[in-house]
Amino acid sequence: MARKGFKMKLYPGMEQEYERRHNLLWDEMKDMIHAYGGRNYSIFLDRETNVLFGYLEVEDEELWARSADTEICRKWWDYMADIMETNPDNSPVSVDLAGVFHLD
Repeated sequence: MARKGFKMKLYPGMEQEYERRHNLLWDEMKDMIHAYGGRNYSIFLDRETNVLFGYLEVEDEELWARSADTEICRKWWDYMADIMETNPDNSPVSVDLAGVFHLD
């Protein structure tokens, strides 16, 4: 199991909408995350900077990378593009963070 940390950024004033959309996460999106080996997925918000911190455990990094090519993932990116920083393909601008400490 690989642990992944990453950060993304919301547009100002979009904090409540981001949380609302995730509270209503589509079943198809949940199923895809699990089908591609994602587990223990959490997202936290720094309200002072609008920076999101994501944490995810994946069974296989290559399998997880292929989740980005699924129709449901692309649909989710399009749905979220109006409230957060995105790349030209509507994927979120995401910066991987280096793990420096872990304790079970």
